[in-house]
Amino acid sequence: MEEKEISQAVIGRLPRYLRYLGELKDEGIERVSSQELSDIMQTTASQIRQDLNTFGGFGQQGYGYNVGYLYDEIRKILGLDREHRLIIVGAGHLGQALVNYTNFERRGFIFRGIFDCDPGICEKTIRGIEVRPMEQMADFIRENDIDIAVLAIPKNSAVEVAKKLADCGIKGIWNFAHVDLPVPEHIQVENVHLSDSLMKLSYNISSSQEESRTSGKVDGNGQNR
Repeated sequence: MEEKEISQAVIGRLPRYLRYLGELKDEGIERVSSQELSDIMQTTASQIRQDLNTFGGFGQQGYGYNVGYLYDEIRKILGLDREHRLIIVGAGHLGQALVNYTNFERRGFIFRGIFDCDPGICEKTIRGIEVRPMEQMADFIRENDIDIAVLAIPKNSAVEVAKKLADCGIKGIWNFAHVDLPVPEHIQVENVHLSDSLMKLSYNISSSQEESRTSGKVDGNGQNR
């Protein structure tokens, strides 16, 4: 495939395609058209075709898409055809919840280590993984060929930890700390702001309620508008 810039919007939709295709696979469905897929996903067929054509298309005129083949190809595009080794920095409630979420393993994301600065929690285990002191993190990353670090720590320490991770040769950071991380460009960072998603939901609720109130107003003739 020719090297070209792929928009983050398209990449952001691929996991959703994968999820729905996985459901079709589980139901034993072997073929699906862009229109059928759009009906399931509540989007447009043209959007689906445009997104998939970015990576080569995968469909056949008059046939549609082979569900299993398309599922496997999207997995490859997302890098899910190989195992990713992760560590979590921060063994608090969020860090423990992430370790205990077993669906990550089914996608090939394997937690290898957990690190924390609190001596009171070090040497405890979470799902069989020992919590180690931060002083051991650099050597552990190098010795275990860790790909991704998950930051589940307060923002006041996240920048310093991110710099240490960059020095250790980490490839990507999944950042739950509410702060931008000044890391080299070759390190991929995905920021997760849980409160942003909740605020977006709040906006949509408010917008919907306002629209309902507006549509129910009475015009000058005494009629509902």
